[in-house]
Amino acid sequence: MPKTAGLTRHQKVNDDKVAMARSLRVDSTSAEDLLWQALRARKHFGLKFRRQQLAHGFILDFYCEPARLAIELDGAVHEGIGQKAYDKERDAALEGAGVLVLRFKNEMVLGHMDAVLKRIAEVAAKRMV
Repeated sequence: MPKTAGLTRHQKVNDDKVAMARSLRVDSTSAEDLLWQALRARKHFGLKFRRQQLAHGFILDFYCEPARLAIELDGAVHEGIGQKAYDKERDAALEGAGVLVLRFKNEMVLGHMDAVLKRIAEVAAKRMV
């Protein structure tokens, strides 16, 4: 179970986190693969997204630096009480650093990609102003 207490605004980046990010890029979920195909190479919105990106000491599923926008995809593991508490604290720490976190369930990405992309576009446009 993840530790929830003591998250700070800027978590440390270490070699283990770098290795974990690389591993997550290789072992991505089908929802992550699908969304990555839509976001990569500035295909939508003209914004550059990175996947499994280290930002402010956290590994983010997708991150757009110019918009300071993180996108997190949540599978079943995120339904547990401990994980929900951790996610809430993590999102608050990121938002304290000026990063907005958008969360989508894997099922939403797999079944309603157009709605997901529309929401990302709306939020990114507002953050780029």
